[in-house]
Amino acid sequence: DIILRRSDGVYAYQLAVVVDDSLMGITEIVRGCDLLSSTPQQLYLYQLLGFTPPAFIHVPLLMAADGRRLSKRDRDLDLGFLRQHFVSPQPLIGLLAFLAGLLPTPEPVSAKELLPLFSWQKVPHNNIIVSEKLLNLFKL
Repeated sequence: DIILRRSDGVYAYQLAVVVDDSLMGITEIVRGCDLLSSTPQQLYLYQLLGFTPPAFIHVPLLMAADGRRLSKRDRDLDLGFLRQHFVSPQPLIGLLAFLAGLLPTPEPVSAKELLPLFSWQKVPHNNIIVSEKLLNLFKL
């Protein structure tokens, strides 16, 4: 069973996201693999409501060396932290491109420079451990 409306009258996330994405004409969704389990429910709702479902791609999560998921909620590498430690976006983009398998080493790069290198086949299937050693490469 899928909850469509909570006891307080607010529509549940699964229904809201399906309707919202459909009405906005979303055709592709890229999200973390932690949301993979909600995809079948959403696909079922797309079918019931007569909407065309988007294509879903689930990418690995960034994990701390201790095995916990890096998240904004826990203030792991939040925007304030990133602004403190990265003078420009290029070092961060390079680090993320390296972690995603697009670059052989973590080096500063622009998003535009990465476009010709991008391939979904290069993106790892397993969660990515962000070690202290890796962060030290950028003196974080």
